[in-house]
Amino acid sequence: MPIKYLQFFDKKLFKENLLKWYEQNKRDLPWRKTNNPYYIWISEIMLQQTKVDTVIPYYESFIKKFPTINEFAEANEQDVLKMWEGLGYYSRARNLHSAVKEVVSNYDSKVPNDEKQLGDLRGIGPYTKGAILSIAFNKPIPAVDGNVMRVLSRVLCIRDNVLEQKTNRLIEKIAKQLISDEKPGDFNQGLMEIGATVCTPRKPICTECPLQAQCCAFKNELTDQLPVRIKKTKQKSLQYYVLIVKDDKGNIAIEQRPNQGLLANMWQFPMIPKEEVVINNRITMSNGVQIHLKQKLGQVKHVFSHLIWNLYIYEASVSDPKQMEFQFVATNNLKDFPFSTSHLKVMSSIF
Repeated sequence: MPIKYLQFFDKKLFKENLLKWYEQNKRDLPWRKTNNPYYIWISEIMLQQTKVDTVIPYYESFIKKFPTINEFAEANEQDVLKMWEGLGYYSRARNLHSAVKEVVSNYDSKVPNDEKQLGDLRGIGPYTKGAILSIAFNKPIPAVDGNVMRVLSRVLCIRDNVLEQKTNRLIEKIAKQLISDEKPGDFNQGLMEIGATVCTPRKPICTECPLQAQCCAFKNELTDQLPVRIKKTKQKSLQYYVLIVKDDKGNIAIEQRPNQGLLANMWQFPMIPKEEVVINNRITMSNGVQIHLKQKLGQVKHVFSHLIWNLYIYEASVSDPKQMEFQFVATNNLKDFPFSTSHLKVMSSIF
């Protein structure tokens, strides 16, 4: 069935203008100097919900530490998380590590160029699959991220909510009909590049856009209204006491998070939900351990995509640290453990 948005749309002109612009204006980024699918895979996972300037040093350090897919597969998970420290969304690193191990064992250490095999790997969704296949293997598979959705929503005046899956699927179908068969990697990167540098969320630079002549939103002065983004759920806000506990040698208590769920296997300073009852600055845990909140040292707020942590940092003492499964480490050894961004903020606020 033909897509109504493309009925009278000049697809050939669109591709020509986009590819010409990309060739002349693409940024000099390290992952654009290779067609190694392993390196491209790493870059695309890192770039998810993360700015390019933030990713560049992480990417360069990562491929230096793990230059081959086999070396990465053999790495210890704690070393992987340490290399990812501060980049956020740590499930990306764990999923990538797991998927790379599968590639080594099932595909002779070669990233599969089959759409189904690649898409079945952990952490690889439609966007990442399209990016790897088009850039590394020159296959005409669309890669639709937020930038691409914004550009195509504006060019074609798509008024559907881009936060809904049905709109994602629609835009993927549109991108599949538009993509260049000759240069699919450049096409996908060109759309992303325009979204990142020209067709920005606020104040797009329409005068510099190679798609302006075909842009429905520009013609109808709708760039500030598109794409439509309607959030259905609010972020949940949680409050915690963060405990700075020292032993008699001055070592600091840290704990490891569970191996499933948010920030799995990352390290942190001990956290207690703020809903625990405090009497005379003391908290009695369910196992009978007494926690004495001595002095407030600061407060940190950290925003995840789906929730907010408000962290209240206290110098504290604990009646029986062994029952709390704390590990005491010297301050100068904290750097050896992978901490989440939220607790890196805590660290920087107290040291």
